[in-house]
Amino acid sequence: MSGPVPEPNQRKGETIEAVWSGTWVARRLGITLDDEGPDTGRPRLEELLGLALRRNPKRAHLLVSQVLGKHVPQSPATVYAAGHGLGERVRALLGDEDAARAVVLGYAETATGLGHSVADGLGPAPYLHSTRRPVPGVRPAGGFEEAHSHATSHLLLPEDPALLAGSGPLVLVDDEFSTGNTVLNTIRDLHARHPRRHYVVVALVDMRSPADRDRLTGFAAELGARVDLVALASGTATLPEGVLAKGRALVEEYDTATATPPATPTATPPAAQDAGVPGAPSGTWEQVALDWPAGLPDGGRHGFTAAHRARLEAALPALARRLTAALGTAPGRVLVLGNEELMYAPLRLAMALEETGAAREVRFSTTTRSPVLAVDDPGYAIRTRLVFPAHDDPVDGPGDRYAYNVAGAGFDAVVAVVDSAGDTPALRTGLLAALAPHTGRVLLAVVPSYAPDRREPTMPEPLRGPAFSSYAPEDVGWLLQDLSDVELEAPTEEREEAIQAGGAHYAESLPVEYQPTPQYQELYRSALTASAARVARAVGTVTETVLAERSPSPVLVSLARAGTPVGVLMRRWARLRHGLDLPHYAVSIVRGRGIDANALRWLAAHHDPADVVFVDGWTGKGAISRELRDALAAFDGFNPEIVVLADPGSCVETYGTREDFLIPSACLNSTVSGLVSRTVLRSDLVGPADFHGAKFYRELAGADVSVDFVDTVAARFDEVADAVDAEVKELLAADRTPTWEGWAAVERISEEYGIHDVNLVKPGVGETTRVLLRRVPWKILARRGAGADLEHVRLLAEQRAVPVEEVDGLPYTCVGLIHPRFTRGATGADGKAVASK
Repeated sequence: MSGPVPEPNQRKGETIEAVWSGTWVARRLGITLDDEGPDTGRPRLEELLGLALRRNPKRAHLLVSQVLGKHVPQSPATVYAAGHGLGERVRALLGDEDAARAVVLGYAETATGLGHSVADGLGPAPYLHSTRRPVPGVRPAGGFEEAHSHATSHLLLPEDPALLAGSGPLVLVDDEFSTGNTVLNTIRDLHARHPRRHYVVVALVDMRSPADRDRLTGFAAELGARVDLVALASGTATLPEGVLAKGRALVEEYDTATATPPATPTATPPAAQDAGVPGAPSGTWEQVALDWPAGLPDGGRHGFTAAHRARLEAALPALARRLTAALGTAPGRVLVLGNEELMYAPLRLAMALEETGAAREVRFSTTTRSPVLAVDDPGYAIRTRLVFPAHDDPVDGPGDRYAYNVAGAGFDAVVAVVDSAGDTPALRTGLLAALAPHTGRVLLAVVPSYAPDRREPTMPEPLRGPAFSSYAPEDVGWLLQDLSDVELEAPTEEREEAIQAGGAHYAESLPVEYQPTPQYQELYRSALTASAARVARAVGTVTETVLAERSPSPVLVSLARAGTPVGVLMRRWARLRHGLDLPHYAVSIVRGRGIDANALRWLAAHHDPADVVFVDGWTGKGAISRELRDALAAFDGFNPEIVVLADPGSCVETYGTREDFLIPSACLNSTVSGLVSRTVLRSDLVGPADFHGAKFYRELAGADVSVDFVDTVAARFDEVADAVDAEVKELLAADRTPTWEGWAAVERISEEYGIHDVNLVKPGVGETTRVLLRRVPWKILARRGAGADLEHVRLLAEQRAVPVEEVDGLPYTCVGLIHPRFTRGATGADGKAVASK
């Protein structure tokens, strides 16, 4: 081929002046696009959009994106950059920590590839797109309606039910944001299932009216959630009265004309002839064997994770080489044509092909089920239309499908990319036959349709002592995998810097286990002696409340590891006082990532979920209580109400006490928790069928006090029994509705001290102790006049050169603060790093 390279809407051999591709519709219907005045460097609406007409009783006009890769063939690099750049902006909006917890949801069919590109730019973040294709054996996790669409019903079919159950931000991606109805329907459905505090709406263009913007603001306020919007450009479309009727009349008038130009097959490039590759005669096609990686999803219909993305990135060069070999030398202008919802895989294949430089030009677009009028005019966005029957056995029955701006565009080769569900005889007699008269060659590349494995994974039995943990085997079964041989520890200051920089999650590594000094060990023993009866009373109170209200034969499931000593003690109380031999397991829960779903499946297979009682040591601000509730929403039968020994934050209904006092097990780490580390969740160590991991520190057996702690507290059960009976009688008659006053206090402290992140405020004696043992604290706030309960905190703070500030009006005995602007190199008197401004 010779002559100028056609623009996306330019016909072969045609040289046109710069004409906006919305002119034809705008002049006839009186539609105007009112740009809000883009910022410097931001694209104008007319750069991003053209206009067309469609058969739709709800909306006459169609905003045709120039960068979406749906109706208008475009450079794949341009298409990907639009979405990836929006994802980067969302990351800047959320901040690194919230971005690491975000999930992206894209809309079918037009925004499946766009949403996936946004997810790449954001993290990469876990991604799911809605679908109009039901999949046998996959239960929907939600659904919603797209009111103005030609095909309204959307399904959500994640392979992992927990994907949408987290509490992190949800990012919703569509090509345009016109009325906001679709987003409202989505948020309404998902918020009812999994409430969260932050939603971000992402679109190429925001075209809402002022009334629509006010409606979304009011809806967010009603939900009590924050809703942000990120778009490449924004403005409004002004529609004159009667536009729907005028549009219908125009469609009727022009739809009688031929929408597809006569076939003028492109000659076979000489270089292809020299290579012995014959030109494809009209009506024929060639198969390309891609060798797609086994088990790699073809898109986000069932979820796409960071691990999936890494596999795809590694495979793309080889996939591009196979396409290049199939195209032969000097293939000229190539169109990679995706298929309806299958947009991301063809887009990445097109990008990889474009990057090789083998073709003179590569363009990308996809087929669609949206019926649009085609008018062969430079001022109209849809110049040509190919019509062919659906070929993937759609649930809504047979019907027409379309490929726009392909015929007459001068493509020397078209690579049609479909998934195996669409690789049917109807594909050959339909789409492939329709393409052949309008290009030199048609190549077919089939990507395997990803089918979630619905078989229940085979999971191991719980780990038990003495092989794993120093507790007796009957005391607790650990639903964890043993990572004792893996090097996971990192210096505290390095972990803190990586976590706050967004490059790591706290559950991906372990702090070096704190080894108490002789002075600190003596302080622990004194604290245990002084508070053993107090702890025993709280153990009795919470256990009796559970037996009275939750189940006469509960299955105790402690949240490893702070909850595990409490679970062991509750089991001991039930055995000694009632002769009950209660099952007790320990499971992992990770803030921002939820509870171990495989552990829940194991529990459901071995016990009645209604009997399961989740146990923790104490509440701080209630983050784990919220995390547990969100995570369990995807599982049937489990009661999400956690029970705790101490509830100083007033976050739960079932507790032993609401006093903020020193629970001696908070003073130490593994040496009071069966010599087990905190839990680990890292994608290279924990597979889809694995339990979360932890280490057993056998080498610390000489310092272990786990069993001694339980024995010392249990020895006081008899003397507190009468007090427990009286207290439980009062509690059962009392209103114990959580007030969440602790959460309110944390939010106030976060703002007063300029932290602006509640995750960096650690309230209560237990959490403050944990901060001093595991993190790099900035300072400790202590309630003025607090006495013996804070002796160990003051000692640890002195050893770490962390200031203790006494304050009035503190609802907790103490609060630990981590400064968000952590810098390396600041050290205390003992040479250990501390946080500094």
